[in-house]
Amino acid sequence: MLGVVLSGGLSSRMGTDKGLMKLEAKTWAQTALDKLTTLQLPVVISVNATQYETYPAVFPAEQLVKDNEGLDIHGPLAGVLSVHVQYPQEDLLVLACDMPLMDPVIIEQLIIAYRNNEEEAYVFTNGGEPEPLCAIYTAKALAATLQRYHNRELSKHSMKFMLEHLVVHFIPLLPGQEKFFRNFNAHAELNGL
Repeated sequence: MLGVVLSGGLSSRMGTDKGLMKLEAKTWAQTALDKLTTLQLPVVISVNATQYETYPAVFPAEQLVKDNEGLDIHGPLAGVLSVHVQYPQEDLLVLACDMPLMDPVIIEQLIIAYRNNEEEAYVFTNGGEPEPLCAIYTAKALAATLQRYHNRELSKHSMKFMLEHLVVHFIPLLPGQEKFFRNFNAHAELNGL
């Protein structure tokens, strides 16, 4: 399995690159990378074309995976499928960089479910809704999604739409765990961080 830090968003509402924002002297991307590394996983960082030029000043270039220009997809799905194209045999454990409160113990629950089951994806649910940006996607599931894209059957380029076409092992969040899935998109949301 390969860990993937999703950092390639446009950060338009935040007004600055969220992956390079700092929490306790570490960038959000580094914070996410460290959480995945503690789980003994090799980790890559999914970045967009602009970040691919700037991130080597902060991260080793070989750890970066640029959005695949051959895919006409945007958002997190572009990052996930771009990593899949580069590492087609790997199951991917993805974590968005804008979830700095995520606890590695929560991620370990995904890994336990993955080891004990045979589904195509492993995703938490929050109030019945999937949390697709801290999840595990098997290589089989990603290959099928990529094929749907090439067959022009991927009518929405969203992670939730992808999940509708997969066999998913859903894990309901326990009371109090919702805070770990809080993502930050604008400066006004940073109060109390």
